[in-house]
Amino acid sequence: MHEDIRVKNSPPSRAKLGVFLLAAIGLLILPLIAQQFGNAWVRIIDTALLYVLLALGLNIVVGYAGLLDLGYVAFYAVGAYLFALVASPHLTDHFPALSAMFPTGLHAPIWLVLPVGAALAGVVGLLLGAPTLKLRGDYLAIVTLGFGEIIRVFLTNLEQPYNITNGPRGIGQIDSLSLFGWDMAKKWDLFGLSIPSVTNYYYLFLALVVLGVVICYRLERSRIGRAWMAIREDEVAAKAMGINTRNLKLLAFGMGATFGGVAGVLFASFQGFVSPESFSLHESVLIVAMVVLGGLGHIPGVVIGALLLAALPEVLRYVAGPLQAMTGGRLDASILRQLMIALAMIAIMLARPRGLWPAPEHGGSAPSQAPRSP
Repeated sequence: MHEDIRVKNSPPSRAKLGVFLLAAIGLLILPLIAQQFGNAWVRIIDTALLYVLLALGLNIVVGYAGLLDLGYVAFYAVGAYLFALVASPHLTDHFPALSAMFPTGLHAPIWLVLPVGAALAGVVGLLLGAPTLKLRGDYLAIVTLGFGEIIRVFLTNLEQPYNITNGPRGIGQIDSLSLFGWDMAKKWDLFGLSIPSVTNYYYLFLALVVLGVVICYRLERSRIGRAWMAIREDEVAAKAMGINTRNLKLLAFGMGATFGGVAGVLFASFQGFVSPESFSLHESVLIVAMVVLGGLGHIPGVVIGALLLAALPEVLRYVAGPLQAMTGGRLDASILRQLMIALAMIAIMLARPRGLWPAPEHGGSAPSQAPRSP
């Protein structure tokens, strides 16, 4: 029996370390291989990594704490518009006082905007969570859905009497990210390899996704994570056990929102343009579908669900076109692509109702043990 305990508590085996090493090498060379087939494929991977970051944040709220949030895209918009305002000529063009203070324009560095965007989105998350503390289920979903739409409408109309968001026209000419003198928007030649801008962004996004996975992993196994899961299973019982459900639910909203704020900052720099149409209800529903399809509360499942649903629509563009040509153009390619996505999601949920990679079940019956010999 003591030998079994030592085996269970032993450090990771060499086989696991080898798998992690191979996975790391594969992730590092993936964009170099994909760019051989065109930069569009690397851009698809970059977008998928952004959605992974969003899904990890929403998983804190939905997967860990059990709070259905259909307005998560609002935090995404907060981070994106923050960077768009402080890294574009929009404010200095419309406000002479700012133009006099910053004659060369606002060009906030990324090391400043990322933490500020995360903090601002976290504050907005707390403001959303405060009035919804007593709501659960469908009622919470309706309130958060309304909050997300309010933010989108607010961004659309905030051009009068002062033009802050430029309304439905959006904000363009956003600066690219620059780290330690390395401009992400430029093409670099390194050791004989050509590194385009989409590949530069890939490595930055990958680093932040790995950091997000580590944070979520530590949260899941902390006292806070266990308290969130107790609230998810039975809030009344959790409160009876002495858990401060009010503060922990607010913390879940705030922590999840910070991931959305960081992803929004990265999105604004990556696209170079933001508009309210990028933060519609469809985006919120898509992020929720990623978490549910992958596996609620399970980090590997959430990552797989986000990668699948983010990349599948773009990959199917190359399938829908030939199918449209086969029908003589009688079928619209975009509608056909959405139909194939819906059928794929239905098939997955029928085959795997708990998600592609659900969290392992706990609390099963313990195996019977043979009585000790006297």
